[in-house]
Amino acid sequence: MKIVSWNLYHRSGATLDDIERLIVHHEPDLLLMQETTDRVDDLPTRIGGHYSRDPLPGRTHGLAAWSPTAFEEAPSRLTLQPGVVVKRICQIIRLRDFAVANVHLSHGQVLNRRQLRRIAEILPERAAVLGDCNLVGPPLLPGFHDVGPRQSTHAMVNMIGLRLDRCFIRGLRCDHSEALVAAGSDHKPIMVSLSAPNDCASPRPIG
Repeated sequence: MKIVSWNLYHRSGATLDDIERLIVHHEPDLLLMQETTDRVDDLPTRIGGHYSRDPLPGRTHGLAAWSPTAFEEAPSRLTLQPGVVVKRICQIIRLRDFAVANVHLSHGQVLNRRQLRRIAEILPERAAVLGDCNLVGPPLLPGFHDVGPRQSTHAMVNMIGLRLDRCFIRGLRCDHSEALVAAGSDHKPIMVSLSAPNDCASPRPIG
């Protein structure tokens, strides 16, 4: 399964045209978006498929998922530990073989790791967590492996490259991962190809 995750940058970021170009070029089986506003709600009208958006509490932007095929069940919402300013949620998409968590975590480096652990507790044995994790360094998430691209995905103040957009998996295999080139946002999309083999004993270790 090919999954793309992209923080759109809600203030003046990726447009509907930018998202459509990414879908047409890369043909993901699932597109996860962060900082998504209602201006993206017309995506299914433009390109077809199925779409679900869940704003953060008290905010105009939030998490969204798009798929070319119907979701097996409506994506669900998990409330996370709140930050000082922003209340955080997680969007859970349950698929036939595993579940995917779409995240935009807090900036606090202790808090965002606590949020990850809460998400891990409710996910099935085979699961993936993707999104803007705002993490610097290892996630400290037992049982999960960091398989996202190793290059930076965000340039802080346009100077310091940070690998904020991550993919963590449990009970799955990552066959490919890369950071994509796409216009509009201050984040690069990340793309991973995941599978659910019978033997997932040797994924890439967390680093």
